[in-house]
Amino acid sequence: MNSSAVLRRQKLLKLIKNLHIFHPWCPKHKTHQNPCAQIQKPSRVFGVSQYSTQSTKFPEYQMPSVTWGVVQGKKEKLVNRVKICDYLKTLGIIPDELENLELPSTVKVMSERVQFLQKLGLTIDDINEYPLMLGCSVRKNMIPVLGYLEKVGIPKSKLGEFVKNYPQVLHTSVVVELGPVIKFLRGLDVEKQDIGYVLQKYPELLGFKLEGTMSTSVAYLVSIGVSPRDIGPMVTQYPYFLGMRVGTVIKPLVDYLFSLGLPKKILARMLEKRAYILGYDLEETVKLNVDCLISFGIRREAIASVIAQYPQILGLPLKAKLSSQQYFFNLKLKIDPDGFACIIEKMPQIASLNQHVIMKPIEFLLGRGLPLEDVAIMVMKCPQLVALRVELMKKSYYYFKSEMGRPVKELVEFPEYFTYSLECRIKPRYTKLQSKGIRCSLNWFLNCSDQRFEERLQGDYIESESLGPSFCMGGKLELPGSDVVSDEEAESDDEVLYRRTVSL
Repeated sequence: MNSSAVLRRQKLLKLIKNLHIFHPWCPKHKTHQNPCAQIQKPSRVFGVSQYSTQSTKFPEYQMPSVTWGVVQGKKEKLVNRVKICDYLKTLGIIPDELENLELPSTVKVMSERVQFLQKLGLTIDDINEYPLMLGCSVRKNMIPVLGYLEKVGIPKSKLGEFVKNYPQVLHTSVVVELGPVIKFLRGLDVEKQDIGYVLQKYPELLGFKLEGTMSTSVAYLVSIGVSPRDIGPMVTQYPYFLGMRVGTVIKPLVDYLFSLGLPKKILARMLEKRAYILGYDLEETVKLNVDCLISFGIRREAIASVIAQYPQILGLPLKAKLSSQQYFFNLKLKIDPDGFACIIEKMPQIASLNQHVIMKPIEFLLGRGLPLEDVAIMVMKCPQLVALRVELMKKSYYYFKSEMGRPVKELVEFPEYFTYSLECRIKPRYTKLQSKGIRCSLNWFLNCSDQRFEERLQGDYIESESLGPSFCMGGKLELPGSDVVSDEEAESDDEVLYRRTVSL
């Protein structure tokens, strides 16, 4: 009994000894047990020494120790990074900004990226402006993004310029970022064929969040009366307003224009037709130009009318232009500063009109024998004269002299005669007057609508003209001497200002 127990004990010890001698990872001993459980049995030191003494016939298939593997990986990465940086330096690219950027594993891959960008049209200087573009994979980033941009309307020949202007686009995702922005623009009624033009004009749009600045700026403009259908054309004309903050840029400008007396409806129409007004700096440009107008004698109550007629005046280098024009009118026509202010109120576009263009109508009138003083009076009454084509003025003048046979004094009293169409208004109406034997002044039969003219022809009296009409370019004609106004002419002040704005 004791001998059998001793024998069993010896066999058990021998079995345990064999388990310690032969490691379970040895290829001679295969087991179906959990290998993870077996890894924990030998000590760490034993395990390492066991791997280091294995055969080196196929070293690439041997599993290195954890410590050795980490150190070797860092060394390889550092070596590759040094090689790539040296390669970039030989091209003239400064790799300093790439320090924290994950670079490709080989110089060959980096060379492919550089060559791809150069084929697009980018120079080494362009790459140095934004070297982070070298972190973008050709196949995973560049090709998908550029292919999508070409699909939405950017010509292939312009892709290089687009990347040069907005290289950050190479980091974007077509599905997550680019696609939703294009869908948003289409939702604003931007025409499909205009998408490429809009993006080329303002590529930073592709980096905006839809729920941020773009949405709030559109919502605010609609809230002040801009038609939703006009947002699309506004974006096409001036997409930059989509990146403007409402609270710090758009609203302060709009509130200031309201304070000048511009009605809400008129301002909304102005922005629809000329969205670039939103880009004028309020403090540095708009307020200074309004103060400049006042300093040149324009009445504060007339500022709104001046802006409505010529919104661009808010963004001009106005002081220099007005000074030049004021001196010109004084030199050529002897018009004093008060007279010049009156001219600007009636036609603010004169601030930007070329002086060579202004002189042509003036020289025509002087050539017809009109005294300089009378020409000056005519220009102050109707500044639009200086913007007329001389060819049309000649035809109207010769008809006035040959067919109507009236004294030139009437042209001085009513210079607006030259602003009416000879074939569409002057001839037809004068023919009707002749058939009825009516003798009247020029402003009586020209300065009214067709309906009003017919009413006058049917009347048994000629209305008083003691005060005469006032003329506003593109606006409704006011007849202070008459209390009879047809229904079509009974318009609100806002509507009058609106018509004046649209006509210009």
